[in-house]
Amino acid sequence: MSLPAPDGIERLLKELGLKGMLLEFAACAHNAEKENWGYRNFLARLLEIEAALRLSRRVERLLRDADLPEEFTFQNLSPHKFDEKPRRMLPSLLSGDFVKRGDNLICFGLPGRGKSHFCAAVGRELIRQHQTKVWFTPTFKLVSRLLEAKATNGLPRYLERLHKFDVIILDDIGYVQHTADEMEVLFTFIAERYQQHRTLMLTSNLVFSQWDRIFKNPMTAMAAVDRLTHRGIILEFQLETSIRAENAPRPFLNS
Repeated sequence: MSLPAPDGIERLLKELGLKGMLLEFAACAHNAEKENWGYRNFLARLLEIEAALRLSRRVERLLRDADLPEEFTFQNLSPHKFDEKPRRMLPSLLSGDFVKRGDNLICFGLPGRGKSHFCAAVGRELIRQHQTKVWFTPTFKLVSRLLEAKATNGLPRYLERLHKFDVIILDDIGYVQHTADEMEVLFTFIAERYQQHRTLMLTSNLVFSQWDRIFKNPMTAMAAVDRLTHRGIILEFQLETSIRAENAPRPFLNS
């Protein structure tokens, strides 16, 4: 059996879609001959390059699909600014074990205390470190989509589509409009995530005792809280001042 010429190998790599191996084939072949790698080491190196490229592209795609606010990273917000419990829980959260268990993360605090930033930054690291499928959405936008799906009898199908996400970050649940239809689809969404053992990361400026202001019906509020906390981690963000206010540009003052 005749072996393909080097240009034939590159053609085959291109046909097979092995873009990383194709990109580095010539350089690897040169180094292999120069340093006497042997065939196994040569092949292993090419496979490592291909795997690294595919991983990088997968992470890029997951980050693009996640809709995370670009500025919400740990690089833009030092963890030392958080309260003690969020700081202490951070290594555990970044391990991704709570997602594997289907646990929820509920973050409470006044506006501007870093809840959304914290959740989005955790979500970003889960993608980078574990290739977790994450989606960030303001609650009002999700509720609007759920209502649209319900109006066309497509709510079960839309909820099924959302199951593909390992983590959904539901931001600012305290700001939804509170109509009966909106609260019905929101509760249905929470119940479905619970039943499917899919993680919710949720931010709220209202503590659980105030959730009857969201769901109007105290029994519905209790049922939603029960599902979220059954497998839930609760963090409070109690900074004295707003992080947004601290980072806002200061106007020049006349002397």
